[in-house]
This record gives sequence, structure tokens and C-alpha cells, in this order.
Amino acid sequence: MAASSSSSETGQPFQLAACAEMLWQDRPIHWRANRLKEMGFGVGLWNWPAWDLDALEKTGATFTIMNGYLEGRLADDDGADTLLASARETAEVGKRLGVARLNLHGTGLGDMGIPIPQMAHVAPGMWLKARDTLNRICDLAEELGVTFTLENLNLREHPGCPFNSTEDVLSLVSAVDRPQLRINLDLYHTQIGEGDVIRWAGACLPWIGEVQVADNPGRCEPGTGEMNWNNIARALHAMGYDGPVGMEAFAAGDPEAALMAFRDAFTI
Repeated sequence: MAASSSSSETGQPFQLAACAEMLWQDRPIHWRANRLKEMGFGVGLWNWPAWDLDALEKTGATFTIMNGYLEGRLADDDGADTLLASARETAEVGKRLGVARLNLHGTGLGDMGIPIPQMAHVAPGMWLKARDTLNRICDLAEELGVTFTLENLNLREHPGCPFNSTEDVLSLVSAVDRPQLRINLDLYHTQIGEGDVIRWAGACLPWIGEVQVADNPGRCEPGTGEMNWNNIARALHAMGYDGPVGMEAFAAGDPEAALMAFRDAFTI
């Protein structure tokens, strides 16, 4: 993470980053990464096959998180094997870029974030299988020296995603309870799915690897919706969280203004 966005002496106790794919969408990905670096932000990424990895590597940006797989599922044998193979391939790309965290979901996501496959319910045995798969992920992470995260999602935008809720993700990650697996706590999704974001952050705190933010409704920068981000930032700081906070949001207008609004919201 960039030191300029993580010093508590400047009133910014968090390590701030932003998702490059959601900003400056008319620009090449390496241009976006370089601009975020210039502005003092870490860089979040999604799926790597569409990127010019050489160009990204040359930016020297701090890559904070990216999707840790391209396909696969947590809760069945074939899906788990596919997930492990995909995670291994992706982890090697992540190591090349120096990515800090590799992100997972309950199942693969297709166009517009629709799960593959969609599931009407999660059978009891699927929880045990998911826990087993995540332990295998931790074994892989330990072997390769990387860290994975499991992200919560909301069912309004990701219908049929298993293990989607903040509660589900907390249950799985705390049951595995290994340092190679953390929670990617996406407070935008928590707000839509459950609300009560500060209490959920406190419950997840021992296992949080990253906090992600976007305002609701609209999934744009802090200050464009209903959430009181400065209060949320103060609560995170008060509970002792000083890790990465990533803006996974579109810009309502100018991307640089959106990033400044994000920085202001998380300045204590």
C-alpha cells in the first residue's frame, strides 16, 4: 500500500486503495494503475486474463487485491478441484504483481456478476464441503506464500450465490480459522443484504483482511448515497482496524473527485 494513504499521523489510519476497473473506463488498465499510484492509492483488480501484465508490472503500483480464481465452486467435488487449479494459476499471476490478497466467492461469477450456477438453497452437507475446500485453499496459500479472502455478496445483484451473506462468510472463515484465509468485508453488500454494518464489522474484525466500500444506492463513491461513511470510518478506527480499505465503486462524476471524496470520508 502507498505510505501516503496509510499514516495515522496525517489523519488517515487506513491503507486506501481503489478498484482500477471501475474508474477511467476509457483508459488502458496500466494508465489507471499508474494514476492511482500517483494519487497515493493502492490498486484493486478483477480478472487478470484481459490485462497487459507486463504493462501493469512496470507501473510499480501497489496491487492490493484481485480475484483469486477464474472458475470453480466451494461446495462440490468437481467445482472444488476446478477452483483449486484456477486458484493456483491465479496465485502465480498475483505473486508476479505482488498482489496482497486473492479474492474468492462461493461460486464462480459470470456476466454482470450472476453466479455459475445459481442455487436456490444451500444443503447442510455443502457447508462441510465448503469448509474442506477452504482448508485446501489454505494449504495452497501456505505452499505459495499468499493470502486468500472470501467476500460477502448481496443476493439482489448476485442472485443464487451460495454462502453470500456476511453471516455466511464469517461462519466459514471463522470455522477454518487459518491466517491464509481472511474476510473481504464488502460493506456495500452488507448494507444491502443485512444493514447494521458497524456491528457486522465488529463481529468480523478478528478475520478481516480488507474492507471494501461503495455507497448505496448506486454503487458510487462515499457521499453519494445513504451511508454515513465518516461515522463508519471512525467506528472501524475505534475498534482497532487499521488495515486496507478499498473503494470498489463507480465514480458518480469525475473519478479524481470520487477518490478525493473517498479519502475525505476515511480521514479521521
